[in-house]
Amino acid sequence: MMKFAAFSGVLIEHSIQEAMQLTKKLGMDGIEIAVREPHLSAGTSLPRVKEIQALSRSLDLEIPVLAGYVGGFSDASDSEARKSFDEFKRLLDIADHLDAGMIRIFPGGPNAFLANEYHYAKAAHWVSLCAEEARKHQVRVLMEIHNDSLVETAESSLRLLRMIESDNVGMIHDAGNMYITDTDYGRDSVLQLGRYLFHVHVKDELRVAEVGAPGTFTSTTRHGQEKFLQSRMGEGGADHRPLFEALVETGYSGWVTLECHAPFPPYERLEHDFQFVRGLLSSLRVAP
Repeated sequence: MMKFAAFSGVLIEHSIQEAMQLTKKLGMDGIEIAVREPHLSAGTSLPRVKEIQALSRSLDLEIPVLAGYVGGFSDASDSEARKSFDEFKRLLDIADHLDAGMIRIFPGGPNAFLANEYHYAKAAHWVSLCAEEARKHQVRVLMEIHNDSLVETAESSLRLLRMIESDNVGMIHDAGNMYITDTDYGRDSVLQLGRYLFHVHVKDELRVAEVGAPGTFTSTTRHGQEKFLQSRMGEGGADHRPLFEALVETGYSGWVTLECHAPFPPYERLEHDFQFVRGLLSSLRVAP
């Protein structure tokens, strides 16, 4: 059975303690902690980490993932890559205390359709080092399928994964990001990723004619500079039904993190999206 988490970055205006309490109020199983202040960082003190640990246990709220922002290896200098690697190692120690079994990193850019072989080779080198360290802690390394990156499609993700060859490195499927990239994010993508599908993010996006309104942004795609609006589930252009049908079909029993950034109050948009996902699963006759 799938488990559901809130992305603490959606609740970044709150303290991590408040974010955890709001997540519990929503009825979710866990919280994916964004590794950025005021929630967490590689430099967070041990007493503060233990406070987060104690609260998670008292709330019976799991912390499946530390959503790190370290990496960018493919287009970083050697010194910058080493600095990111050292930060990742500090996150592993924090993950031990929080019982977090996965840590997200970013391999870097540019877009897969603009990247050269050396971008993938450099990213593979550093991600492999991260995987080696993570194995000592029994932690899995996540890379998010993300627009404007080397891994913006299932195909480009597999290209990099096959250069790493570590069974503790896998992908975060993100239909919202894949909608931006204009690649398949339904059944075929789930089947393509196969054993490399470690985690799932859900959010909605919508192609729009102009930016300027709250929640709008631009992104480079194979079509050029495109404009988008961050949306609540069911109000954008990403149809998540084929994704959840495929997750049910393949027996996915991992975590699904809700990370809506639409221009609505944080708790309200998380509540809306959780109700949407539960309704979708109910229509598939699967209890969330």
